[in-house]
Amino acid sequence: MQGEIIDKNSVIPIYYQLFKYFENQIRSGQLQPGDTLPTKLEIAARFDISRMTVRHAIGELMSAGMVYTQKGKGTFVASPRLDSVVFNLNNFYDEIRQKGMKRHAELLEARIIKADEKLARRLGIDVNTRCLYFRIVITADGEPLAYETKYTVYSKRSPILESELKDPSLSTLAAAHSDTIPSSSKKVLMVSNATEEEAKVLGISPDTPVFLLIQTIYNAESKIIAWGKSLYRGDRYKLTTYEGWNIEDIKNS
Repeated sequence: MQGEIIDKNSVIPIYYQLFKYFENQIRSGQLQPGDTLPTKLEIAARFDISRMTVRHAIGELMSAGMVYTQKGKGTFVASPRLDSVVFNLNNFYDEIRQKGMKRHAELLEARIIKADEKLARRLGIDVNTRCLYFRIVITADGEPLAYETKYTVYSKRSPILESELKDPSLSTLAAAHSDTIPSSSKKVLMVSNATEEEAKVLGISPDTPVFLLIQTIYNAESKIIAWGKSLYRGDRYKLTTYEGWNIEDIKNS
């Protein structure tokens, strides 16, 4: 692991460079299932980056199902799940970049709310618990492609940083504002019909079919710490799945 792996002058976010570094290490077999990742302090020191950036990258790896954490023990490389479909929405954003399109995350709303009964059930918290609420639209060359809504329990000890408002992932929000760090993530993909409000944001007609992704973030004790949903335009997005880590040979087939 060398500091020059990270290009601080690149337009690519540092956390994403770190995410891709570990993703490549895992997919190439240099890191095997069960291997322990260096601590966040060690990674931050070796790359000369902030611990928040490291937390962001590790959170993305956990969301992708590549690593998991054990309280008091560390972060470990996960085994590929060959008995289930695995999908990684980072590929969606990779494809945007590969096509030379400009991706932009526009923050529509960010505020502290009190959980109603429905949100309290989703997060396993008491009604009126303070939560962070975000609404974001993802565009490519100005065209809306995805609409995201995210919630996490708010810790007053954690200030809301400007960098989080630019393009906050659910795992990053959970890592920054919950009392425990994310350990695992569940994603459920289904087809839904856009409501009038959703259709307006995405620039489509109401009731148009869309992909609906529900994501739940858990800590090491399997307690829910964040919940979110993302809508992807069915006419602009396709889902491709691969099984196992060593998939590079079949991606271009």
